[in-house]
Amino acid sequence: MMHYHIITVTDLHQNCSLIWCDQTKEAALVDPGGEALRLCLEIDKFDINLTKIVLTHGHLDHVGASNTLAKHYGVPIIGPHSADKFMLENLPLQCQIFGWPVIYSFLPDSWLANGDIINVGMERYHVLHCPGHSPGHIVLLNKIRKFIIMGDVLFRDSIGRTDLPGGNAQILIDSINNQLLTLADDIIFFARTWVNVHYWL
Repeated sequence: MMHYHIITVTDLHQNCSLIWCDQTKEAALVDPGGEALRLCLEIDKFDINLTKIVLTHGHLDHVGASNTLAKHYGVPIIGPHSADKFMLENLPLQCQIFGWPVIYSFLPDSWLANGDIINVGMERYHVLHCPGHSPGHIVLLNKIRKFIIMGDVLFRDSIGRTDLPGGNAQILIDSINNQLLTLADDIIFFARTWVNVHYWL
C-alpha cells in the first residue's frame, strides 16, 4: 500500500508531497518549497524513513527548503530535468525578483530524464518530462496506483503559468497533449490546491 500526505507551504500555497511505501516505510519528499522546520515536524509524525528529495522543477517555491532538509536527513536531491539547471544556479536572483529571503544556489545529486523510474520502497514512479512551465519540469506517474504528482504543469481549473524565464505556452500545451492527455481517464493528479489533505490509497 502507498500513502501520501500533502503539505501546503509558503505564501504561494505550493503543495509539497510526502509519499511512502507502507511495506518498507521508505519515503520521498517532493517539492519542499519552504518552511523547513514545519516540514520536518510533518515528516516526523509518521513512522517512515525519508530516503530522497525529488524536485519537479527549479522554481523557488518548489525547491526552497531542499538543501536544508537534504542535510538534516542525510538524503540526496533528485531532479528535475537538467534543462532547469540555470534556475537552480540563479536562485538568489529568483528570490530578489519575488522579494523572498535568499535561497542559495545548489545543484541536485542527480538529474531526471523522460522515462526514468524512481523507486520509493515497492512503489515505482515513472518520470515524464513536461516542459513549458519551465524547461526542465517533470511529473511523476505511479502507473499502479493511477495518479500523478503534477508540480505546476496543471493547476486546479487551469495550467501552469508560462510568463517566467524559460516558460513557453506552446511547449506547455504540447507537453499536456503528448504526455498527459494520452493517459487513461481514471488517473488522479495532484495539482496546486488551497487546503491540506491526507489521502490513503
